[in-house]
Amino acid sequence: MAKRDRMTAAEAAEALGVAVPTIYAYVSRGLLRSEEGVGDRRKWYRRADVQALLDRKELRGNPTKAVEGALNWGEPILDSAISLITDGELYYRGEPATRLAAESTVEQVAEWIWTGQDSTGAPFGIERLSRFEKHPIVREARSLPPIERFQVVLAVASTRDPSAFDTRPASVTALGARLVRLMAAVASGDFESERPIAEVLQRAWLPKRREAERLLSAALILAADHELNSSAFTVRCAASTGANPYAAVIAGLSALQGPKHGGHCDRVEALFDEAGEADRAQAALMARVRRGESVPGFGQPLYPDGDPRGRLLLQLAKDARPKSDETRLAQELAEAGREVLNAEPTIDFGLVSLCRSLGLPDGSAITLFALGRAIGWIGHVIEQYESDRLIRPRARYTGALPTA
Repeated sequence: MAKRDRMTAAEAAEALGVAVPTIYAYVSRGLLRSEEGVGDRRKWYRRADVQALLDRKELRGNPTKAVEGALNWGEPILDSAISLITDGELYYRGEPATRLAAESTVEQVAEWIWTGQDSTGAPFGIERLSRFEKHPIVREARSLPPIERFQVVLAVASTRDPSAFDTRPASVTALGARLVRLMAAVASGDFESERPIAEVLQRAWLPKRREAERLLSAALILAADHELNSSAFTVRCAASTGANPYAAVIAGLSALQGPKHGGHCDRVEALFDEAGEADRAQAALMARVRRGESVPGFGQPLYPDGDPRGRLLLQLAKDARPKSDETRLAQELAEAGREVLNAEPTIDFGLVSLCRSLGLPDGSAITLFALGRAIGWIGHVIEQYESDRLIRPRARYTGALPTA
């Protein structure tokens, strides 16, 4: 545990406004975690745990303010068993996402997220998708950007799927498999293949590089879910109204394409283009800082010590093509971010790094992000249908008051 992330008992007590013995009581009740220091006998307490207790205290004293903060990196506001972010790691139903990315297939992780059970392969039964390829609207959509292309094709599929409004978990799981495979077909242009999703993409994008399948699979898995982010919340709001899974995923895609979410990948690609080559990485980053501009792709508030997803994707890119100019550029930009910003690369940076190292065109990163995240969205749809509750927050009115 880094020094900035830990506190002594006295420091924790002062922050919380309690006596030191109360800190020990909090530990016994599981509200705080303590760890022994290296080379001394003192106990250390996690700063994040102390902050969580302060947030609870604020919730009791000022519920309105606390609820407002909950919508901005704040207190949890919906129950979910899909993903957990804790101690600098991301877990899918208790399993580390980074380990799943290294050891599992996209289909296995999808089934794990949707059902909590080990993969049987049943939801991903073979179903040819050529009937969609011939649809005139789908053919017209080929010229659209990736997110819009997904939305158009899913809207068409929604009208042709008789099970679209069957909200039972098993039905949504089967629909989810069809939906994800359809998105992979749209991304690859291959509506005939019966192969696994990552292989479909590899054969279409990098037909001579068989090893790229494993890399694309890891990227999709790492992008699959990330707790209650903006797009997942949008998906759950749509599902809470009874909208079918296609409509909910289309809503999620609308949120994802924003520049503060998945569209952030486009901003990272622009940073890579500005630098151009590895020797100019730090200068390009410094130029942005001097102009007072934000630097995309660095710093994830939920991971003070660095986004494990970005770290793994950056390493995969380096291992895949260590001598590539694009790989060197990614490594130098990452190092410049650490030196200048004291921040680590995010998943957006990692996705762009991997795609450019593999020689994929601009737009590939957000395509992978959207395709992978659709897996998590289906999991959220299933949970929201099972809760059978409409998400309907209240607004705090700040406008003109009614006249008498």
